[in-house]
Amino acid sequence: MRDLTVGSIHKHILAMAAPVSAGLVFSVLYVLVDLYFVARLGPDAVAGVGAAATVSFVVMALTQMVAVGTVALISHAAGRKDRDEATAVFNQAMSLSIVSGIVVAVAAAVISGPYMRLVAANDAAVAAGRSYLLCYAPGLGLQFAIAGIGSALRATGVVQGPMVVQIATVLLNMLLAPVLIAGWLTGHPFGAAGAGAASSIAIAAGVLALLVYFIRMEKFVHFAPGEWLTVKLATWGRLLKIGVPAGGEMVLLFVYSAIIYVVIARFGPAAQAGFTIGSRIMQAFFLPVMAVAFAASPIAGQNFGARHHHRVQETLLSAVVISSVLMGLVTLLCQWNPQPLVRFFSRDPAIVSFGSEYLRIISWNFIATGIIYSCSSIFQALGKTLPSLLSSGSRLLTFIVPVLWLAGRPRFNVEEVWYLSVATVALQAVTSLVLVYRQMQLSRRPALA
Repeated sequence: MRDLTVGSIHKHILAMAAPVSAGLVFSVLYVLVDLYFVARLGPDAVAGVGAAATVSFVVMALTQMVAVGTVALISHAAGRKDRDEATAVFNQAMSLSIVSGIVVAVAAAVISGPYMRLVAANDAAVAAGRSYLLCYAPGLGLQFAIAGIGSALRATGVVQGPMVVQIATVLLNMLLAPVLIAGWLTGHPFGAAGAGAASSIAIAAGVLALLVYFIRMEKFVHFAPGEWLTVKLATWGRLLKIGVPAGGEMVLLFVYSAIIYVVIARFGPAAQAGFTIGSRIMQAFFLPVMAVAFAASPIAGQNFGARHHHRVQETLLSAVVISSVLMGLVTLLCQWNPQPLVRFFSRDPAIVSFGSEYLRIISWNFIATGIIYSCSSIFQALGKTLPSLLSSGSRLLTFIVPVLWLAGRPRFNVEEVWYLSVATVALQAVTSLVLVYRQMQLSRRPALA
């Protein structure tokens, strides 16, 4: 365990964010590797796989229901130096992860056909997305085990080991992608299905490696598999009370992406492919601020558990400053020359045009997005995630109604969607800041009583 209740907040964030960022970089790399080889299959395959991959937002939402609650409760216990409480929470989080993973894997396979027929631009995209999702379903289920184990380690300040495991998993996926997608070495390409299978195999290997690491290295909390069969509803309730609103935020992201795919479907598979590539590049750019947020949450959580409220506020300020600087640099890059970024994945002129214009416009919300991530990490640390969900919900409401109105106009232009997104993200950032400062003030009251 690493004690985050003492020492420089800035140093803690940077020390933890660096390995977390490395792990996230490799995670996006394997998405980009898949995308690179899928792009060789044509616009229909890119559009189909991209649309199918939006399901991962739902799975991320569900894993957040486990992960966020686990980080909050274990970091609070770590701040109080309560090992028994931390261990009890961890093992109940694992039992919740196992049940959730099985349900999600089955559900993903069942809905693959109906969902793709709803969001894909044409029959070829439907077929590609469905085959991808069927083979990726086992990997989606296994994400819950990774969330449970990784969150417990992060809550105690341990990030280097999981980062190494994550990188190894990504490297395995990168090796499998050309073999299974394009048929390298074997001469038997599986196309979009190969992309899903490569991810599932790599995730399974990652679960085993992370399990071995945890058993050998973690000392503050430990496995007690016998407790997994004894469901403690009170602990599940505490985990879900914190995690469900955080998961709801990810569901809103899924709805947001799905609506965009539906709205721009009229422009054809090239538009959906351009959005897919542009959004994946954008996600790669968000990695540094995601790493900062992942680091800030356990830091603020341990200090909240130790009743060091001034250090919780200092953590928010540090996270906002670091995120704003990083996102400012990325914004300049996208304003300068986004075309080569998209052209790396596809040389189709229509795809490059859609993707680069998306990046140029959407980059204006990068700094605001960094602020939102920082505020969200503090809400999670305080164990009060409902205000963060309300902030995200406000953005969805201000986006959905106008975008549907715009889409109904005869001269609808896709750029109008991106400008509307920028405006609503800026509004959400302001809302998040107001709510998080209010929540921090409320969190001080028990200590003053």
